[in-house]
Amino acid sequence: MKLNNKRTFLVGFAFLSICAFWQLYDNLVPKILTETFNIGESVSGIIMAADNVLALFLLPLFGGLSDKCKSRLGRRRPFILFGTLAAVALMMALPILTDSFHASPASWKTVTFIIALGLLLIAMGTYRSPAVALMPDVTPKPLRSKANAIINLMGAVGGIIYLILTTFLYKTNADVYVSYLPLFIIVGAIMLAALIILLLFVNEPKLAIEQKAYEEAHPEDNLAKSTENGEKLPKDVKKSLAFLLCSIALWFIGYNGVTTWFSVYATKSWSMTLGQANTCLTIATAGAIVSYIPIGNIASKIGRRKTIRFGTLLLSTSFGTAFLYTMLSNKFSPILYIIFILVGVAWAAINVNSLPMVVEMCKGSEVGKFTGLYYTFSMSAQIATPIIAGWLLENIDYKTLFPYATIFVFASFITMSFVKHGDNKIEAKKGIEAFDVED
Repeated sequence: MKLNNKRTFLVGFAFLSICAFWQLYDNLVPKILTETFNIGESVSGIIMAADNVLALFLLPLFGGLSDKCKSRLGRRRPFILFGTLAAVALMMALPILTDSFHASPASWKTVTFIIALGLLLIAMGTYRSPAVALMPDVTPKPLRSKANAIINLMGAVGGIIYLILTTFLYKTNADVYVSYLPLFIIVGAIMLAALIILLLFVNEPKLAIEQKAYEEAHPEDNLAKSTENGEKLPKDVKKSLAFLLCSIALWFIGYNGVTTWFSVYATKSWSMTLGQANTCLTIATAGAIVSYIPIGNIASKIGRRKTIRFGTLLLSTSFGTAFLYTMLSNKFSPILYIIFILVGVAWAAINVNSLPMVVEMCKGSEVGKFTGLYYTFSMSAQIATPIIAGWLLENIDYKTLFPYATIFVFASFITMSFVKHGDNKIEAKKGIEAFDVED
């Protein structure tokens, strides 16, 4: 049995589209809210947290609805089609309203922008779960690990494409107003191109029939590794799970606080252009991608827990170093690139191993439930941190961003010391499988 790499890459275009959009959203919307519409960082943080609040409800809702869909296009593609078209249309309204407000400020334009932004987030929420569910729908269970690695690589490509675009398109000084309409158009075009590829080259109904036939021919793949029998987790395992989930929330609070506010922070603290700021984020992403394979080898030798603790220590040290740099200089320097390479390596060490540790503690039939726990804690952290970090930036000082991130990430280093389960030492994955992570 061999994975159809070509088909998996084609399915991955849906995730590429999603990641390109969220990279744009996280990178530009805070700048637009604070610098053009002059909305305070605290309120901007609340707005930036809205996508995660909506996701808590929309992702399971539309994932369940797509399970029941019986369209000629399949179960998932109708949601991907509608969601992408609606999102691209609403995206175009944002830079148009931004440019209009800059030329002639008016409160109704601010209100309209926020309404359009809310509708855009809803549109994205309608197809994220169906897009993610498409891969396991058409991939045999024994091959889903390798397929998931390809899907995540496609997502990383989507994010890097956006960051590279901004690096070349926006080299203007930070104090000069620039229109982001061209960038929104390009990202919208990428999303539409990904949709067309999916519709033309991924025949979901046919693939679903093939998958069903395979499952009927191989019933052993559908057997849970263990049964529930009403059993409960032992107290020591529950304790480890609680500390692990707490750690997940803590490192997401620190990391997402930086990624949400970095473009604004870099402009105000280091006088960097958007292109320079995004080069740092591009380098961090690249650092994470090239680290996955060696991180997988390291984890197989020393264990997931030690690898994660190394990652949290390196990440907190990197953020602390960025703070020291801020205290010494208010200008951009290539030294920042080195710091962000280390940020990427650290995040890879954490992200590759955290979800496997969570699901390692559960029975085979409870993987979905425990995966839900992972996302509940990670997304809840991402709801809180833009608000908290935004309030600190607005009411205390912009220099609080990196100490804030350092403290929370280092706290996760401490809480991980109480995690005693979920550290299954297995042989390192080879090649593409080393990229098998959840986002």
